[in-house]
Order: sequence, then structure tokens, then C-alpha cells
Amino acid sequence: MSDYNKEERANAETERLETEKLFADATDRVACPDDTPAKNHKAGFVNIVGNPNVGKSTLMNDLVGERVSIITSKAQTTRHRITGIVNTPGYQIVFSDTPGVLKPNYKLQESMLSYAQGALTDADILLYVTDVVEDPTKNADFVARVAKETIPVLLVINKVDLLKNNGELDVIVARWKEILPNAEIFPLSAKEHFNVDNLMAHIVELLPPSPPYFGKDALTDKPARFFVTEIIREKILTNYEKEIPYSVEVIVEKFDESEHSIHIMATIFVERDSQKGILIGKGGSMLKKVGTAARKDIEKFFDKSVYLELHVKVEPNWRNRENKLKAFGYIE
Repeated sequence: MSDYNKEERANAETERLETEKLFADATDRVACPDDTPAKNHKAGFVNIVGNPNVGKSTLMNDLVGERVSIITSKAQTTRHRITGIVNTPGYQIVFSDTPGVLKPNYKLQESMLSYAQGALTDADILLYVTDVVEDPTKNADFVARVAKETIPVLLVINKVDLLKNNGELDVIVARWKEILPNAEIFPLSAKEHFNVDNLMAHIVELLPPSPPYFGKDALTDKPARFFVTEIIREKILTNYEKEIPYSVEVIVEKFDESEHSIHIMATIFVERDSQKGILIGKGGSMLKKVGTAARKDIEKFFDKSVYLELHVKVEPNWRNRENKLKAFGYIE
């Protein structure tokens, strides 16, 4: 090999090492733009699971500090796996709110159950949420899977504000210690923000060393349109009874955003003509009520004025049709 080639290779190697160093320095700065070195940063996925109506979404919103999951008194409010991200200079927590565990009666519920089951496979920390009135034997097969987890499991006993005395709580805690002996137990009230800070502090302690998974200004991995559909669906859950809320799906057809305003056109799908009539109401009164309430919340969410158009269409038996579930984002 000529001296020229040796020198050329040496120069190339020097340049490569310098480039690697620059890249490593840049990675530290990008991963932790607040000057916290990447090697000292912590990050992890914290998945929230449990049966319907135990307060998972309320807890998620409280932990994140933002309203990213819709909340109603009805069961099965959450249909998707919803991510909320907490960022500080030293850590990033990626929370996931999942649909309540249930025995599926149709394909949509099968998809909802798959989100909850999937949450057991990709978490760094698992929050199993129950409450003070739930039967611990409900969905025992799922709880048995939780008991076998090797990752940290934090058992959240929610709604302790409903208890009359500590003796009642002692009985509940003792029962759950038998069912999930390896779990750490946190009695709390997400609604009253009681003991939530202690839960959060322990989650931070358990986070593994890692650079952030998302940008430090990220709140969620969901697009803006998703939150529009969730807000509209929340208003339907609030204003209608029986089967109507569970037969509804919302799709945003148009989302035109300018500096100060957003023009949104959304379609509400139902399964039967009779449901369409109920949803619209006499002279369109009910649909107008839902639209007004949704628009106000969407304006708060985006901090912009909103023009919202709502339309209703019939899509027979969509909850059991795989092609429609794919189109609505429930099946990949």
C-alpha cells in the first residue's frame, strides 16, 4: 500500500471518529435539550389496565396533568389505547390508558380487549387499577396474567373517598395481597387527587435509564383529529342512554386549521335508521346540543375558535364488520 493511501485512510479514520463524537454529542443534546445528559435520563412505558369503570381514564388524566382521555360514568368509554406523555428535564413517562377488560360480544370489543392484553407485553411498569366496590374475582383470568408479570406491578385501589373507615380499606387491601402478592398497593382517589403524587413519585423511581422515546414537547402520539372524535363521542355518551352511545363511531372528514380558527366536518355513524332519528332529535335539537357542547370543548382543547359541522350516517352492523373496523382504526 502506498504512503499516500495509508495517509488517506488515516485521515478518513480520524474524520470518522470526529464525526461519531459530534453525532454522540448531538444525540445527547437532542434527546435532552434541557442539558440533562442522556446517560442520566430516565424513560419508560407505564400501561394502565383494569376492568371497566374503575377510574382508569380519570387517573391517567390526573397523572398526565392534561385531559387526554374522555371520562363519563358509563362503562366502556375508552375504545382505543390512548397515550399521554409526561416530560421533565430528567425523565419522560409514556402513560397508556387502555379499554376496560371485558368478555367480547362483538368484533369491536375483541379489538378493545386486544389493546388491554397488548398492554401486558410492552410495559416497563404496569398499573392495575381496581376500586373499593369491585369484585376482585371479576375477569380472574386476566388478573392471573397480571400476577405472573415480572415487571413492577402497582396495584391502584381507586375511589377510597367512598369508604366510611380505614377498616373497610384494610379488608380490601388484604384481599388483593392474596390475589397479587408481588404488587405494591396504592390506595387513592383519582377524582380527589388523594395519594396520586405518591404514586407518581414511585413511578419515577422505577423508571429505567433511557433517552426519551418522543420529543420533549410531546403530550401524546395521537393526531389532532383523534381528540376531536373523542370529544364528540364523549358528548354523545353524556347525552344519550341505552344502546345509542355504544353504536356510534365518529370520523373527522375535514380539519382545516388556520392561525386563529379550525373548520371541522365530522360524520357520526350509527347502525340503524332508528338510532339516526334519536341522535338527530326533533328538528335537529339533540344533534345541535351535542355539537354546541363538543365545539366548546374543542375550542378549549386547541385554544382556537371552531366551526363544527356534524352529519349522521347509517352503517349497518359496523361493530361486527372487519372492513369497517379497519377503516375506523380499530384493526391494523
